[in-house]
Amino acid sequence: MTDRVSRRQFAKLAGVSAAGIASPLEAKPAAPPRDGSGFPAGFLWGTATSSYQVEGAVNTDGRGASIWDKFVRIPGKIEDGTNGDRAVEHYHRYKEDIALIKELGCKAYRFSVAWPRVFPEGDGKPNPKGLDFYNRLVDEILKNGIEPWLTLYHWDLPQSLQDRFGGWRSTETCKIFGDYAAYVAERLTDRVKNVFTLNESGRFVFFGYGIGIDAPGETLPQAEVNQIRHNSALAHGLAVQAVRAHGRRGTRVGPAENIDACAPAIDTPENVRAAEIALREMNAGYLNVIMTGQYTDAFLKFAGPNAPRFTDAELKIISSPVDFLGLNIYAPQNYVVASDQGAGFMPLPIPKSFPHMNSDWLRVGPETIYWVPKLAAKIWKTDAIYISENGTSGDDVVTPDGKIYDTDRIMYLRNYLAQLQRATTEGVPVRGYFLWSLMDNFEWVFGLNKRFGLYHVNFDTQVRTPKLSASFYRNVIAKNAAGA
Repeated sequence: MTDRVSRRQFAKLAGVSAAGIASPLEAKPAAPPRDGSGFPAGFLWGTATSSYQVEGAVNTDGRGASIWDKFVRIPGKIEDGTNGDRAVEHYHRYKEDIALIKELGCKAYRFSVAWPRVFPEGDGKPNPKGLDFYNRLVDEILKNGIEPWLTLYHWDLPQSLQDRFGGWRSTETCKIFGDYAAYVAERLTDRVKNVFTLNESGRFVFFGYGIGIDAPGETLPQAEVNQIRHNSALAHGLAVQAVRAHGRRGTRVGPAENIDACAPAIDTPENVRAAEIALREMNAGYLNVIMTGQYTDAFLKFAGPNAPRFTDAELKIISSPVDFLGLNIYAPQNYVVASDQGAGFMPLPIPKSFPHMNSDWLRVGPETIYWVPKLAAKIWKTDAIYISENGTSGDDVVTPDGKIYDTDRIMYLRNYLAQLQRATTEGVPVRGYFLWSLMDNFEWVFGLNKRFGLYHVNFDTQVRTPKLSASFYRNVIAKNAAGA
């Protein structure tokens, strides 16, 4: 496994001396700007994690097995041979971790519920101790003046559903997911007011069922992969309906997707229009059908005999109205120019010399976080977009003074946030931002080798230490402006 294998990459086939520097978080945050510049008033600043990556305690209090519990034990699948059995012990250290979020000044925390912790077999008898954990977690989040944002599915499918139905290959799993969503909504939306359905269909479908480098590790023909993607969209729609029917009044719900990010190579009217077309068509297999209720003609023509089978009734469920659009944006997948052939756009090859972070896939293209929300708002006519994930891995060397001076991460964040601020200044309806991630954690196929956190975690002692980027983000939040 190499860095070229991305945890965010969307499948194209789917449509100086440190002496004297203040410690992180020691400096007082700068005052907000007085000239009205910066992000809009009320802009929501948050951070994010996911259950399998942080919780650990996989055999505690009745939790069932997930597909990742099985997958990590297949030799060679995880780069460093580690697993999420312990992760960063968030299950036991959640109070400490919520305090870290409060210290940053964040007003929101995006976490995910582990489906097999609540329903060990995926369906059937629920596990009260599993739900109890999320009740305690939500209460602690609120106690600290933070909004809980809940994700229903962040890849830890109950292994039982994979064994019995083939996981997302079957619409039976979609129906069961809807039942699970209803159960969670009934019991947590008295306090949780915002719910994401599935995280990154674009990743877990193709990587898990297409090329087999994620759980459950299957390599299926393209027709089956397209059908599974359709099923994931159906599961999203069923979850939206479940939250509407069983959640408290006023609960908001929407997707969180690693959108296939397209941007104009050069800002001309023709190229901007081409990028708009590209963004729709490159996301036609999931986001566009969710937002419009139909597959584009170009998508169906390209898929040909591999196109998914569907009914009008399914499309109606899939396109159940959402309250917001969550976009996970890390790197540009496509720079495009206008073309008089095909669909009207041409993706350009990415040079090998294109700058990237310490993960090869994580190209540095700050303008992506400007163009993608801007174009998405126009294409899908949404008035509420949240950046549900953005951040970067880094080398994160602990220096002799015990600190982590991650100026590379600060560079990345400063530039991306400047472009996001540009978007909001122009009226693009981005309402909030969740930085990935709160702390270092189990990074899927990379194991513990890739660190995305604002807080460094010593995986032996579980000690959390703020990186310099934590101080940077704290100042951004305090100023409500990118130039921290």
